[in-house]
Amino acid sequence: MIIEPRMRGFICLTAHPKGCEQNVKNQIEYVKSNGKINGPKRVLVIGASTGFGLASRITAAFGSDASTIGVFFEKPPSEGKTASPGWYNSAAFEIEAGKAGLYAKSINGDAFSNEVKQQTIDMIKSDLGQIDLIIYSLASPVRQHPVSGVLHRSTLKPIGSTFSNKTVDFHTGNVSQVTIEPAVQEDIDNTVVVMGGEDWSMWIDALKAEDLLAEGATTIAYSYIGPEVTEAVYRKGTIGRAKDHLEATAFEITEKLKDINGKGYVSVNKALVTQASSAIPVIPLYISLLYKIMKAEGIHEGCIEQIQRLFAERLYSGNPIPTDEQGRIRIDDLEMRTDVQSTIGQLWGESTTESLVQLGDLAGYKQDFLNLFGFGFDGIDYQADANEMVMVPSIK
Repeated sequence: MIIEPRMRGFICLTAHPKGCEQNVKNQIEYVKSNGKINGPKRVLVIGASTGFGLASRITAAFGSDASTIGVFFEKPPSEGKTASPGWYNSAAFEIEAGKAGLYAKSINGDAFSNEVKQQTIDMIKSDLGQIDLIIYSLASPVRQHPVSGVLHRSTLKPIGSTFSNKTVDFHTGNVSQVTIEPAVQEDIDNTVVVMGGEDWSMWIDALKAEDLLAEGATTIAYSYIGPEVTEAVYRKGTIGRAKDHLEATAFEITEKLKDINGKGYVSVNKALVTQASSAIPVIPLYISLLYKIMKAEGIHEGCIEQIQRLFAERLYSGNPIPTDEQGRIRIDDLEMRTDVQSTIGQLWGESTTESLVQLGDLAGYKQDFLNLFGFGFDGIDYQADANEMVMVPSIK
């Protein structure tokens, strides 16, 4: 079938298997071009199919020759209907890992569930024995609690007062005002249950109980802080409360892993175009301005550049892992440079529908968004028939 991007709001309903394959191959080539990393050899990535999770799996495998198990929740293809992009990404990753002689298996299911945790435990026991590194990179708006059975939904709301600021529809380039009403306590509580650290901690508990964590095992969860212009709706809003909980959980995990000299960390990463960030008001406008500035300065990074640097310069440099005063790894250091943020503050006030074409990098934003779904890559004939029925080799 001929596969074209079909948009509904902030979601693309189709994905291109060849484009997703190219996306994965590009990331693999980037990691290989930067040389070997003296990193982990047995890696579990929870949320392994897109964004930072996929980049982590690629970096571990092709930077450190690691065996990897990836857990994700993606939609397989059916005749005449494409899979979700993460499915095609994972298929491409496994195929390339196989060519390189690397172990790679995947589990498709709800990572919040006890069943998927048990399935993962069984796979580690039979295939790898123990795990050196656990990456926790889930991005789900809902979570069915494995104990209570209650379905919790996260919300994106400010706390305490109504929030109003600029945003942009990246499809049209239209800059407008957005207003979001404040959260009630139930919104906050639900968001913390979905996006906080409880499930991360449950994963570590389950793995440790089965003696599947190697001596000195490390676990990393990904977070974001961001600038002053977004903090009312992000870091000081409901999502921020969940991130606070996630960051506190890192210390609790470190305490739990003391007997095996293990550590839990949160890595604060850069703002990037993802399916999740595209739906957050204010963030697309901020990213558009940020991209323009960072590209001009020669310091722009995508997911794979961020994670390769995290592994090579922070986690596995041979030196103690550097953290801020709150124990977080900061790989958002280039984004948060004073000169970058000062320029964004100036441009924010000047941004209108008419001026954003010059002030921001809306074209780059759109390109990155299309790339998420396998579209917009050079060398792919998007008018040619594509086989939508691509399977992930290890998932039967």
